[in-house]
Amino acid sequence: MARAKSPKPANAEQPSGEEAPNPVWFKPVMFGFMLLGLAWIIVFYVSGGAWPIADLGPWNILIGFGIAFIGFLMTTRWR
Repeated sequence: MARAKSPKPANAEQPSGEEAPNPVWFKPVMFGFMLLGLAWIIVFYVSGGAWPIADLGPWNILIGFGIAFIGFLMTTRWR
């Protein structure tokens, strides 16, 4: 007597080459970080250093690049 093969379980692992797609919020957050960093730097230059945080002075540029860099790092995980 031959046994019937059981169907594949619903929670079977995906092949290693396939990765799950990103959540819906991923792309807007990624582009949001890049645009926020760019806006931070532009506001700093246009205001003559008075905005966004005057006490930080030139460190505002580093903060802007840091925020944008987070967005660029997120692009490595975008599928």
